[in-house]
Amino acid sequence: MVSIEDFRKAQRAEGPATVMAIGTSNPPNCIDQSTFPDYYFRITKSEHKTKLKEKLQRVCDKAMVKKRYVYLTEEILKENPSLCEYMAPSLDARQDMVVVEVPKLGKEAATKAIEEWGLPKSKITHLVFCTSTGVDMPGADYQLTKLLGLHSSVNRLMMYFQGCFAGGTVLRVAKDLAENNKGARVLAVCSEITAAFFRGPSDTHLETLVSQAMFGDGAAAVIVGADPIPGVEKPLFELVSATQTILPDSEGAISGKILEAGSTVHFVKEVPGLISKNMEKVLTDVFQPLGISDWNSIFWAPHPGGRGILDQLESKLGLKPEKLRASRHVLSEYGNMASSCVLFVLDEIRKKSAEEGLKTTGEGLEWGVLLGFGPGLTVETVVLHSLCP
Repeated sequence: MVSIEDFRKAQRAEGPATVMAIGTSNPPNCIDQSTFPDYYFRITKSEHKTKLKEKLQRVCDKAMVKKRYVYLTEEILKENPSLCEYMAPSLDARQDMVVVEVPKLGKEAATKAIEEWGLPKSKITHLVFCTSTGVDMPGADYQLTKLLGLHSSVNRLMMYFQGCFAGGTVLRVAKDLAENNKGARVLAVCSEITAAFFRGPSDTHLETLVSQAMFGDGAAAVIVGADPIPGVEKPLFELVSATQTILPDSEGAISGKILEAGSTVHFVKEVPGLISKNMEKVLTDVFQPLGISDWNSIFWAPHPGGRGILDQLESKLGLKPEKLRASRHVLSEYGNMASSCVLFVLDEIRKKSAEEGLKTTGEGLEWGVLLGFGPGLTVETVVLHSLCP
């Protein structure tokens, strides 16, 4: 008889999990940040609130966001005026939109990732789906399985309302699934649509203006697997380690709720400082075993939650300006797309590496780090090992 130990060993992969392909997608409707204050106050019938409009203009001018893509068009908002008020009951209308559109947007990103991967979708054994917009049963994972035509026995995991750090979470979960299930190929998808959060301005809750100015819609998908098939699968990054940390003294810094008026998000202005002052310890804990302590010797893929976060990370850790190039680019071109955003950054890094003919997918460097920041404050830290293209 086979021993339990031998049986378990046979179930596990031999090598580390790798990211084998990345796909991204956005809705077609594009918002020009320079004209957004005029549009926002007009569509919400708030043009008389001139001081708030001036405040939003200042936020837009400083945010480093040039454009964003969103599902909500002017026509949709005119058909659903309750979404344009600050706290009008509107959850049903929002849900009707996002439970349909979130898996559809996820399908676009997943299809691109599967095409790049190059194997039949029937080879996908696991599906991990993450969104902070919309809750349904059966969930977006089930809907995506149907939309893609995945096998009915695919092992699904649905994660709702995790927030911006969850781009790192899906990689952590996918890593465990790939390494502990021999031959597993995990499709991990993050899909975010801000229709759940859009609302008119408030005279007393100014943070609403910041979220309206920063967030965009997007989906990203990755194929994760261990022991790639030589000559067939072309891995981009090895997932060396993945950890989650709650930062000290940060409770309540970022939080969210689902109300009759839709989803709300709360954050304090100290968020960039809380992240940057704790990052040295977070990085030391994961890189010390590898003998790495020079943060400029690695490539960087932090979640671009906002300009303040990136600026303070750069300053506190003494990073060279080019280290956060990919994150700043994604923030500029797409805004903050919550969980999907950091996977856009990873995609930007590997594309730029290929364009410049660098020897690895990690901007010419061997080691790198992917960071997700979100409610808690929670940090997801994924150590990456770049591979030859």
